[in-house]
Amino acid sequence: MKTPYILIALSLALSLPACDAQNAVDASALNNLSALLGNAHADSAPGPVLTLDEIERIALAENSEIHVAARKVEAAKAHVPLAGALDDPQAMYRGWQVPLTKPWDYNAAQNMFMLGQSFPGRGKRDLRTNIARSDLELAQDQLEEARLRVRVEVRKAFFDMLHAQDENRIHDQHVGIAQQAIEAARIKYSVGKIPQVEVLKAEVALTRLAEHMIRFDRDAEVARTHLNTLMGRHPEAPITVRGEYAVATPLPSLESLVATAMQERPDLVEAAADVDKSRKEQDLAKKAMVPDFTVSAGYMLMPSGQNPRSNYMLEGSMSLPWLNRRKHDTEVNDAVVAISEKNAEVTAMKTATVGQIEESLAEARAAQRLARVYEDSLKPLAQQTLHAAVVAYENDQTSFLDLLDSQMTVVDVDLAAIDAVADFNMKMADLEMAVGAPVAAQEVTK
Repeated sequence: MKTPYILIALSLALSLPACDAQNAVDASALNNLSALLGNAHADSAPGPVLTLDEIERIALAENSEIHVAARKVEAAKAHVPLAGALDDPQAMYRGWQVPLTKPWDYNAAQNMFMLGQSFPGRGKRDLRTNIARSDLELAQDQLEEARLRVRVEVRKAFFDMLHAQDENRIHDQHVGIAQQAIEAARIKYSVGKIPQVEVLKAEVALTRLAEHMIRFDRDAEVARTHLNTLMGRHPEAPITVRGEYAVATPLPSLESLVATAMQERPDLVEAAADVDKSRKEQDLAKKAMVPDFTVSAGYMLMPSGQNPRSNYMLEGSMSLPWLNRRKHDTEVNDAVVAISEKNAEVTAMKTATVGQIEESLAEARAAQRLARVYEDSLKPLAQQTLHAAVVAYENDQTSFLDLLDSQMTVVDVDLAAIDAVADFNMKMADLEMAVGAPVAAQEVTK
């Protein structure tokens, strides 16, 4: 790819002063140009070279958000066996008819030692266990949602950094070519001159390139920080990414993407699991009308002199929920309302999901078309225009400014083409987030 650096150097080389003072000014400008172009981008440390798949594996293993979600899963899993466990047994002692005049004389009292155990009504323990399992499923769905979010963020950060690396790589390649042009300009320094406006135009172009270099470095630093954070590394740790942009063709249909989302999108799965949990809670609320039981057994030591002195006793009790029906009916009604509310939320989420997929797919299709336009049409046309301008300039059929404009057009188109393919990959990541699963499509690398 041709570069504006060459033309900028040539513009200064062709701005030939008529007097020594003007020569000194141009020599100084030429030296300043050489120094500025010498400030090419240079990485302080290349760091490990990682592909997208390698970065995803590291992020899924080391990301702090995923670690938190995984610990919540372990906590929910540990709670499952506790949910259906019986209450602790109870031990009891009773001393009856202890004489007030001799409070220490337990031989004259009835001494009772008892053990008791409560038993929930039939089906309650199983329902509590099932509700705990639902909590575990919800935690697992939240973990999958965190993994999806991290995976999509990794893809975006990866292509951000790949984009920034490519911008800096193109910049550095052009600097070498520009240095050669400057040396050639030094040799041709005293050949002739051009209007001052052309020198100023070249300086404006150089200023634009300097601004590009600053922006490219900023983009690379931001992308590196984000990518390191996602991988659980120090934000300033050096890293280099390796990969290619891709333009998927053809994109999946809206119907297939929606069908996939309804089955696999983590937040929808989580919402459906939450509805199922609410149904179980409703069933448990209905079980409140089933009485609970308590059974106790004990040993009784009668006062001395009585026959028999040793005895045993059994005791049983049960709750009477029918006498508190109003409370339990209210609990059931609350559970019914909760189910209705969560069903409405699921419906709203599904509607929103379809809209998100439609929007993301439309943006991906537009980005894909734009990338194709740059690759198939604009880049070849810009190169042809530049070639024609060079030929015309060599034959004195056009001005230097026209040649410079043609060269700047090529650079702008090339950078815009990189932006377009990077944007397409970003839009594909957004589409994956909307679907909640990898978007299968044939990929063609450029």
